[in-house]
Amino acid sequence: MIRIAAILGAAAVLSAGAANAQAPSVTIDTGPLVGVTEGPANVFRNIPYAAAPTGPLRWAPPQAPKAWTAPRAAAEAGPSCPQPMTADGSPNSGGANGPISEDCLQLNVFAPHAAPKAAKLAPVMVWIHGGSNRTGAGWIYGGQNFARDGVVVVALNYRLGALGYFAHPALTKAAKPGEMLGAYGQMDQIAALKWVRRNIAKFGGDPANVTVFGESAGGFDILALLATPSAKGLYAKAIVESGGGWFPVQTLAAQEAADVALLSKAGIVASTVDDLRALPVEKLVSLNGNFGAVIDGKLMTETASQAAAAGRLDDVPLIIGSNSGEDSLMGPGPLPPTATAMIPAAARAVYKTEAAAAAEILARAIFTDRLMGGPARWIAARAHAGKPAWLYYFSYVGSRFPASKTRAGHADEIQYVWEYWGRRTPMSQVSAKDQAVASLMHACWVSFAKTGAPKCGAEPWPAYDPAKDQLMEFGAASGVRTNLRKPQLDFQETVVLPTLQLGGK
Repeated sequence: MIRIAAILGAAAVLSAGAANAQAPSVTIDTGPLVGVTEGPANVFRNIPYAAAPTGPLRWAPPQAPKAWTAPRAAAEAGPSCPQPMTADGSPNSGGANGPISEDCLQLNVFAPHAAPKAAKLAPVMVWIHGGSNRTGAGWIYGGQNFARDGVVVVALNYRLGALGYFAHPALTKAAKPGEMLGAYGQMDQIAALKWVRRNIAKFGGDPANVTVFGESAGGFDILALLATPSAKGLYAKAIVESGGGWFPVQTLAAQEAADVALLSKAGIVASTVDDLRALPVEKLVSLNGNFGAVIDGKLMTETASQAAAAGRLDDVPLIIGSNSGEDSLMGPGPLPPTATAMIPAAARAVYKTEAAAAAEILARAIFTDRLMGGPARWIAARAHAGKPAWLYYFSYVGSRFPASKTRAGHADEIQYVWEYWGRRTPMSQVSAKDQAVASLMHACWVSFAKTGAPKCGAEPWPAYDPAKDQLMEFGAASGVRTNLRKPQLDFQETVVLPTLQLGGK
C-alpha cells in the first residue's frame, strides 16, 4: 500500500477569507462543503457518508450521517478507522498512521477542475483499500492524476478488524428481524457506494458510470460485492488487483464460534450486547481473527466463488489480475520448515523448474499461484460467458530495487496504477522505464473507467477467453502472453476447487 504524503502536507485550513473565496465548494445531501485545489484536482476530504458507528451503532448496519448547515471545511484528512498502529508513528502494514477514531466513516473525492455539463459527467472510480481488512485507510491515496485525466476518484474508509468483521450470539439475538450481521465493513462499502450514487454528480461525476477498484483485501471485498444482491446497481464495472477468487465458506455460526473463542483467548469477558459495546476500542484493535465476508443469509447467501461457479456474479465488465511475487506476503524468508515440508509430490512434478531450484522457491511459487494467480484466471474464465473480463499479470520490478529482486511483490502495482511516486519510490529513484510502465497501466485503468474496455498501449489487450488463455503482462517488456503458467494454474484448480463447496460446478 502507498501513502500520499501530500495529503498531510499540502492541505491548509480554510479559515482566511481569501482562501475561502478561491476554494472549490459543493453542496451535497447533508450540507455544503469547502474543499481545496491541489494541482489538477478539486479535493474534498473527510466527508461523512454514515453516522459514527459508536455506542448502539457499534456492530450495527451503517446509518445516515447527520446533516449540517454551515459550510464544512473539507481540506484535511480525517482519522483512520481503529487499527494497530506502529509505536514510532510510521505507517503500518496498511500504510496508515496518525489519529484513529471509531468516528471514521468518511470518504475523499478528487474531481477535475472543470465540472462537466450534466450531459457529459465524468466517469467515477471508487477505491476500496487493502490491508487484510485490519489496517489501511482511504485518505492514504491521492487521486490527483486520475482527476488530471478526467476521472472522479472516491477513496473511502470502512470499519476494520473486530469492529468491522465480528459476530457473536448476543449480537445475533439482539438483532432486528432481517438485520444483516457479521461483515459491517462490507455494509459500510455499500453505504459509501449509495452515497456516491446520491451525491457524485455534484462533483461532476456520473453516478451511472462507477467503477469499483481495489487491491488485496479491497479486491477480496469487491468480489464479495459482486456476489452481494444489495450491492448490484451501485457500480457499472469492477477492477480486482490481487484479490484472489477462491474463498471457503464462512457461515455466521462459524464466525460466532470463532469470535467467541477470540475474545476468550484474549481474556475478554463479554456476554451481552451492552458488555460488547462497552469494550474499550484498544482491546478490540488488538484482536486478530478472520476478517472477511460472512454468509449470514441476509447480506450474503453465498461466497463469491460459489456465485462465480453458478454464473451468479454480477455481470459487469471486469479487470482482474495478480503480481508475480505475491509470496512477499509470506515474509522475507527463510521460510519455516513447516512451509516446505508439506509440499506434495504431485506439485513437484508440475513445478519442475522451481522444484529443481530449492524448496523455498517452490513453496513461494505455489503460494503465489494458489492465493492469487489461479483464482484470478478462474474468475476471468467464469466471467467469460457474460460481459468481458480482462486478465493481467504484473511482473515489473522498479529500477530502485537491487538486481536480487526479480519479482513484483504484493501491492507493488499500486503506485503504477495511480501513477504516483511517493514515499515508496522517491522521485529521484524513478527511471524513464518506471514512468513508462506507470503511464501504460494508469492509462489502461482510465480507459476502462471511461469506455468499459482497457484500450491502451500499442498492443491491444484482448478480453479473456479460456480457450485462448491470453492476458496482458505489465513488465519489463509489457505485452500479451498466451498460456502463462498454464500447467501450474491448472494444477491449483484441481487441488483447491474441490474444497470450496461449489455445488458440483
